[in-house]
Amino acid sequence: MSKMTADEIQGFMKKFFPQARMPVEIEELRDGFLRIRVGLIDKHLRPGGTVSGPTLMAIADTAMYYLVLGMIGPVALALTTNLNINFLRAPKLGDVIAETEMLKLGKRLAVGQVTIYSDGNDDPVAHATVTYSIPPDATRSAKPSG
Repeated sequence: MSKMTADEIQGFMKKFFPQARMPVEIEELRDGFLRIRVGLIDKHLRPGGTVSGPTLMAIADTAMYYLVLGMIGPVALALTTNLNINFLRAPKLGDVIAETEMLKLGKRLAVGQVTIYSDGNDDPVAHATVTYSIPPDATRSAKPSG
């Protein structure tokens, strides 16, 4: 059962992370799974016309954070402790889809995997494992005030 809906996550991100400017659309959120779509544009390219590695890493990190929020609720202080990514092939410019699966959700750590695809292609362009640290008393410390 999700603690936050897709709309609640989007609102939370706008309030607590207004500097996050990547256009993320949550396509599916259910217990232990999240799918997002991100529209890539020219600024996400590196020389040679390939989507940059940091862009794909940011997508993987964002997808995992959204899934953590969906499963434990509004925790602004949850943070990445490890992100390991394998770049498998160059994605085309356009939309990418990140499918995220929670592998283990404990009291202090959340571990998941993210597979990233170019829209319309079944072959993954990247695969990441991501670990998030969950602060103690997370459900009380991150609720918006006021």
